[in-house]
Parts: sequence; C-alpha cells; structure tokens
Amino acid sequence: MSGLAITALTLSQFRSHRAGRVVFDGRPVAISGPNGAGKTNILEAISLLSPGRGLRRAVSGDLARLPVAIGWKVAAEVRGLGGSSHKVETWAEAGGPREVRIDDKATSQTALGRILRILWLVPAMDRLWIEGAEGRRRFLDRMTLSFTPDHAEASLIYEKAMRDRNRLLKEGASDPHWFAALESQMAEAGGQIIANRHAALARLVTAQQGADTAFPQADLALVAPDGEEAGDLALALAQGRRRDMAAGRTLVGPHRTDLQAMYRAKAQPADQCSTGEQKALLISLILANARALAQDLGQPPVLLFDEVAAHLDAARRGALYDEICNLGAQAILTGTEPGLFDSLGARAQNLSVTEAGGESRVAADG
Repeated sequence: MSGLAITALTLSQFRSHRAGRVVFDGRPVAISGPNGAGKTNILEAISLLSPGRGLRRAVSGDLARLPVAIGWKVAAEVRGLGGSSHKVETWAEAGGPREVRIDDKATSQTALGRILRILWLVPAMDRLWIEGAEGRRRFLDRMTLSFTPDHAEASLIYEKAMRDRNRLLKEGASDPHWFAALESQMAEAGGQIIANRHAALARLVTAQQGADTAFPQADLALVAPDGEEAGDLALALAQGRRRDMAAGRTLVGPHRTDLQAMYRAKAQPADQCSTGEQKALLISLILANARALAQDLGQPPVLLFDEVAAHLDAARRGALYDEICNLGAQAILTGTEPGLFDSLGARAQNLSVTEAGGESRVAADG
C-alpha cells in the first residue's frame, strides 16, 4: 500500500501565495528557491492539514496574505489512511476563527489526525535541546499526537480545566468543591496525556532498535514533577493548593514535564552535544517516528523537512534521502539550491519557487 500523501495542494491568499495549485506525483518533492521566496509557506500550508497551529504555530490572522488580509484558504486532495481519498479544506475569513471541512462536511481539527499523519522538522527546532522545556513538550506532544489523535482532545480538556483552576488560584477562591471538580478533570485528562506520552516513547524506542540508519540513536526519558508519575495527580493538586495559590498558577502536572535525550553511542546528554549532533538526533527521531507509524498503520506519514539539507554533508544528505525513499514516504523538502537534492535524482519531483512584487509562484523544474 502506498504511503499517506498530498496529491494536490491549492493556496488562496495564503502568506506570500496569492493563488496557486501544485499537483504532486507521490515521489519525494524537492522545492528550491532563494530565501524569502515562499518555500516554507508551502510546508506551513501542508502542516495545517493536521491538528494544531502548524509548523510556525501562527495564529489564524497572521496567515492571510498582506496587504489585502481578506482571509486565506488551503485546500488539498489527499491519500489518507487505508488508501482512502479525501478533499480537505481549512480556512479563515478576515478576523474569523480557523475552520475545517473534510469531504465537504464541517468538522473539527482533531478529525484531520484520523485521515492523515504529518511530521516535520524546521530550523526553529534546532535549539530544541538547549532551550526551555516548553518546546520539548510541544515536540513530544506532536510525536504523541501522530500515534494517538485523541491526545489532542485530552490536552484541550486538561488545559481548559487548568486555566479555570489558575483563575480560582489568582482570585484567592476558597471553596474546595470548585477546586475538587476541576482537579478531577485535570487528573483524568492528565492521566491520559501521561499514558499517551509513555506509549509514544515506547514506540520510538522499538523503532530505533535494529534500524538501518546513518543517524544516531537516542535514549529518551520523561522528567516529571512530583505526583505525576505515581498516579496520584488529583491528590498532588489538592495538597498543592496553598503553594499554587501563592504562585498564582498550577505547579504540578503533565504541563510541567520535560523530555530528555541522550546520544546513545556517546552516552552524552543532547544539550551537551555539538550543533551537528543535535540536528542528527532530531532527524533520527523524526525518522524513527515515521518508521513506527509505517509499522502501526501500514503506511508511512507525510514528512516535511525545511532547509534540512543545508546542514548536512553530502554523505548524510544522501543517507537521509535513501531512508526516505526506502520508507516509501512522501517527503517534501526545501533548500536554497537545486544541487542540494542531486543525490535524489529521478526519485524526486523537483519544483522551484520565485517571488516578485510580494507574490510567490511555484513551477515544475525540468
């Protein structure tokens, strides 16, 4: 069975793309063009075909093409799970919320994860191991969401209950029943979040074992606040009310978890590795995630790699392309020079992006 794929993409007033349509043939896609031409905008549009705010985490209003700002739309024809074909649309009117439609029926963003799985690696993630825990939690939850689409719903329930609890803390509320009701919701949803994360890491460990890869294996661990892993989150929240009230926020729960990685061959923490080693670990984890999904679903996910080739030597670039092709995945890669994709040869569909007068245009090469 062929992998999950975007077979056609149409952009309307999206970022620098006033209007455009690209038809993909299922092979890896190499998109070249100068900086600022609009390459990443194509990847961002595709990332919005999955739940969440996309690879830039942009709010909906920032996606509209300027200066007109009349709203935006991304439409795609996709080959989904089980080989099914779907028409997917997501858009926002000026000043309005993002909306989603699948096969002409309005639906939630969560439903996108039930027909497609999309993974990405972008330059903003290069500092993942040396910056704050928030980015690593997002990275962890994107991986978890790829295995368990319902992870998004659990996260939304948990976050809403936590916001309400934080409001009570800031107001100095004293009614224990209000707190208990919210803490019960947080404990139930939080328990699901924790279980989903552990299951995702277990799948990554399995997918790394014995893999024929040129990229380093990583040992991964979750570092959790007191009370989370013992299964007594509700009790920890209740006992921490006084402390949390002084802080004005909730100090225990899966929203405080950190992801740690170790470069296995060197037994060295990721944050102490070189920049190149950190990048290699990220690529390794994306590929492991893709292998695990291919094993679980019988189809590899769609992969988005923004400017990844420029940070790899020729041997590593070739190894990455070989792994993508051997996996049978539709990978969409960007780079400033067509030569970065030479080792893909006829295995890739080549596109170029140019920009003039604030408008991006996409054309097939060759």
